[in-house]
Amino acid sequence: MALVQSLLPGIQVILSILLIGAILLQQRGAGLGGAFGDSSQESFYKRRGAELFLFRASAVLAILFALSALLALVIA
Repeated sequence: MALVQSLLPGIQVILSILLIGAILLQQRGAGLGGAFGDSSQESFYKRRGAELFLFRASAVLAILFALSALLALVIA
C-alpha cells in the first residue's frame, strides 16, 4: 500500500499531462455558433482516423484520471 501511495502522485501528473495534450490536439468543432442553431454547418459529423483515436484516448485518460483520484481518496 505504501508503494501505491508513493507512485500515485506521479501517475496522476502523467495522466493529467496526457489528458491535456489529447484535448488540445482535437480539432475545434462547430464552435459557439452550433450551440445557437447555426444551420450553415453540417449537423451530423463522423470522426475518423486520428480524430477518432484522440477522442477515445481522451475519454480513456479522463476515466483513468478519475479512478486514480478516487483511489487517492480511498487510501489517504
